[in-house]
Amino acid sequence: MMNVVPLRTKASETITDQELHALEREYCSFGDTVHYLENPPIFERCEGSYIYDRAGTQFLDLQMWYSAVNFGYANPRHNDAAKRQLDRLPQVASQYLHKEKIELAARLARYNQQAFGQKGRIHFNVGGAQAIEDSLKLVRNFTGGKSLMFAFEGGYHGRTLGASAITSSYRYRRRFGHFSDRAQFIPFPYHFRGIKGMGKEEYALHCVRQFERLFETEYHGVWDAKASKCEYAAFYVEPIQATGGYVIPPKNYFAELKKVLDRYGILLVVDEIQMGFYRTGKMWAIEHFGVTPDVIVFGKAITNGLNPLSGLWAREELINPTIFPPGSTHSTFASNPMGTSVALETMKMFEEEDYETMVMDKGAYFLAQLQQLKKKYRIIGDVDGLGLALRIEICTEDGFTPDRTATDRLVDEAMKGDLDFGGSKRGGLVLDIGGYYKNVITLAPALTITRAEIDLAVQLLDQLFARIS
Repeated sequence: MMNVVPLRTKASETITDQELHALEREYCSFGDTVHYLENPPIFERCEGSYIYDRAGTQFLDLQMWYSAVNFGYANPRHNDAAKRQLDRLPQVASQYLHKEKIELAARLARYNQQAFGQKGRIHFNVGGAQAIEDSLKLVRNFTGGKSLMFAFEGGYHGRTLGASAITSSYRYRRRFGHFSDRAQFIPFPYHFRGIKGMGKEEYALHCVRQFERLFETEYHGVWDAKASKCEYAAFYVEPIQATGGYVIPPKNYFAELKKVLDRYGILLVVDEIQMGFYRTGKMWAIEHFGVTPDVIVFGKAITNGLNPLSGLWAREELINPTIFPPGSTHSTFASNPMGTSVALETMKMFEEEDYETMVMDKGAYFLAQLQQLKKKYRIIGDVDGLGLALRIEICTEDGFTPDRTATDRLVDEAMKGDLDFGGSKRGGLVLDIGGYYKNVITLAPALTITRAEIDLAVQLLDQLFARIS
């Protein structure tokens, strides 16, 4: 029998936060996490839009685990689905079948067929980066082994070896070498930081034309006009950049970009890991832009964060079994019954309520109040949003120069747990930082957030801006 050293000498004693932080510093790898505070709160329970530390202090969460918990913490529908599955078929090897996997795949594929007019198939894995890896295999297989990809500056697709090669931040690759071909990164149509004096649609066309120049002559290195062959297999895109700061492109951008991709035989792979499942008021964010993707990668909110599950949808031509045969990828836990049962409940919830109208209405209400904050505080350079994906860009008082220091202070103050919730009640606010200059507060509240909670969120943000201004 293994001799385990107890953490406390007396079972009746409660281990303190200070002791837990000390244990973490000694025994936990820091390689699998990032702490934005020296001693982050240790959370004890959660419900709805709130998460509570061990002292019972409540924090209104406006980032919801990077948009993984779209339906609120401890959502009873998802929890009940998990409990039912746990009592019936909690695990089974992935080479065998269970009805939850098949029903979930059918619902997703049928939705996409209706939305895009294309038959396709669903392929499961456990995490977003793993699904990106699967998509890279799928693309390389279909294009005869082409390993070069286009991706966006500011784009984030994960930190596995393949995913980090198409993620723009060098810091995710720097210490590990290059095990795959690095993408060619193309500027995203970031209008706030684009060419001054250009309207949004004009700027979008400018960005597309700059990309299209790569194909004008063979000496740009991507196109052989004589053979009509492109060296690049696919363009990996986030319809709305997530880690990049919830940058929302002009409405006409992707339609114009898709024309260029189709002309030169380049696949469009859409990463919906953060923005999928009605975060933006549509099932997929790409639906706002009127184009049909070749591949969609999804994850996070499909299980409301309860159980790791991810996957991809691809057009039939790319993924049918004669092209992408059994065993092309594999994970022991892919399409696991706990994950697929909870995800199936998510799909049923979408069919029972008009999430599109609900999310767009709440997002417009939230954005209008953020615009009022912008008028009040000169350090807010930009606010924008689509559905309940919202952004606040923090700048110096000129309204444009990025101010990372003020952004860090804002998040630090939010986590102190001493904001006025009304009366004698005190609490905190969970925020996330993104953006090219780490000066953007990205907001991804629960889709179930109430208008009263939005009002509270704005009041708390107002208190924070007053503190640092």
